[in-house]
Formats: sequence, C-alpha cells, structure tokens
Amino acid sequence: MSIAHPTHCDVARPILPSPIRKAIDTFNSRSARLAGGLKRGLAVAACVLPALAMAGATARADVLVLVQGYLGSAHSFRASGVADALSRRGWRDGGHLLIAADGRFHAASPPRFAGMPPQEAHANSFYTVELPTEAPVAYQARVLADALLDAGARHKGAPLHVVGHSAGGVVARFTAVVDRRVSIATLVTIASPHLGTAAAEVGSMVGQSPLGWIAPFFGASTVNRSQGLYQDLWRERPGTALGWLNRQQHPSLRYVSVIRATDPGQPLAGDSVVAGISQDMNAVPALVGRSERIVTTGEHGLLPADGLLIADILGAARTAAMARP
Repeated sequence: MSIAHPTHCDVARPILPSPIRKAIDTFNSRSARLAGGLKRGLAVAACVLPALAMAGATARADVLVLVQGYLGSAHSFRASGVADALSRRGWRDGGHLLIAADGRFHAASPPRFAGMPPQEAHANSFYTVELPTEAPVAYQARVLADALLDAGARHKGAPLHVVGHSAGGVVARFTAVVDRRVSIATLVTIASPHLGTAAAEVGSMVGQSPLGWIAPFFGASTVNRSQGLYQDLWRERPGTALGWLNRQQHPSLRYVSVIRATDPGQPLAGDSVVAGISQDMNAVPALVGRSERIVTTGEHGLLPADGLLIADILGAARTAAMARP
C-alpha cells in the first residue's frame, strides 16, 4: 500500500521566524537540484523539517492535542497510524482524554502503555480526546476547551499545540476564537472546511427531505443527529455560522493549513469532500496572510505520513523558540 506524501509547500513568509525560513529555503533549493532524479513521493523533503525536529526534540516539553473530524473518534489517530508516527519521532502517547462520571477529564492510557512507569517530565506528549462529533460546532468547542485546559494543567508552562482533522479543525479554530481561557501556541488543520463544504449542504437537504424520515430505519439516523453540524459547515456567506466566525478577531498564534489534494497538479481542487481553497486558512478574511500552507497528496482521511508531518511542523516551532533571544 502506497503512502501519500507532501508534494508542495507554500509558506506565508512574512510570519516565519528566520531560522524556519532559512531551513525551508535550504530544503527547497536541494529539492530543486534533485528534482530530475527523485520520484514525486520523495518531494516531502521540500516541506518537512526533520533536522529541525531532531534539534529541538529534547530542548523543552510540548503538549499536543489531536482533534478528530466528523464521525471520527479518539481512536482515529491511532487506527490511521498517525499516533505511531508521532511516537517514532519521540512523542509520548498520553492516552485518551475522557470525561468521567465526576465531570472531569481523565487520561485513559492506550493498552500498550498500561502499567508502564511515567515518562520523563520533559518528554513531549500528545493526547486524543473524545468529542460528540455529530454535535454543532459550538457544543463540541465547549468540550474541547475543557479538554485543552486539562491537558495544559497536566503540563504547566508547556506550549499547547492543537491539530484538527476535517471538521475538527473548524472546531479547534472556533475554540481558539471564542474561549480565551485557552492559550494555543500552534493550530494545524488537515483538510478542514474553513469556508464550508457542499457536502454539508447535501446532508442538510437529505435530512430535511422525506429521506430524513426513513433514515433511522436504515441505520442512517446520524444524518438527523448531525443537522446542526451540517448547518454550521455550510459554505460561508452572510448569515451562516462560518460567515460569522471567519470575520471575528483571531488570536495571535501560529496557523498551519495542511491542504489535501487528490491531484497535486491542482491543489485548489482539494479532495472529494473539501475544496482546496476552503482548506486554506489564508482564505479566511480574518486570517489573510497569517497561515502557513502545506499541500499533501491523498484523499480526505488521515494518513501515517500526517504524523511525520505534524512532528516536523512542531519541531520547527521548538527550534524557532530556542532561537529567540
């Protein structure tokens, strides 16, 4: 089985610290010289920064929360191979953040970590979180905010990074905008519909048609339960949820848009679910020119290569922080 790799990297240079900018220029230069002899799959070197990730791996502890998309679960990042890829890059799997009967979050360790001694305090850690992924964006955001606060409390003083896949990226961005209790250092979104998606509008039409009445009899009651979420993800225009969100003041943090494209020659076409332009946070009126862009080849779902890319993106952030006076 082949693994899709990044094939194009377009970074908003005005917001990049110089160490990252120089490193990207170096990788781009090398890739250009070797392009004639490399297969397309190896073009990942132009976008990811393994050297920077290794350089900053032990300099400080970071914490990462992974946010799944529509109909996903906390297990999505493990089943897809993303968690394993992060672990290979030195990130400790902190487990699932679950809401217990007392209303507080608890970290349930993955099976292979059960009974193991705690990792060093300086280890980078990542968590997954259970969200009601059929619920409206604002409801999911309230749950996510509490999970992020819990993760931050577990690692006091550590930079908090969030990666959201698909609708999870919109939920994470909504959380950052609306709930200022949460302090996020980096927001990475993968194939997220920041300008909305026609697929959500189709879901709304199905739910409001006679098919919505018979859907439960065919095991498709999720269509009815998801009507609020679908409406939140309608393509942005005046009067829509995204039309409002995209014009709110966004906090000052590092934004990275990972754009999934089935055809690397036409990145704006995106994948079968979300158009490429909708996946780019630079297209959000409040974020024009503020997001880095990385185009990866593949369909809408998560890939093992996403874990490596996440590790490299955050490795660059750690190196940049070390370089600041």
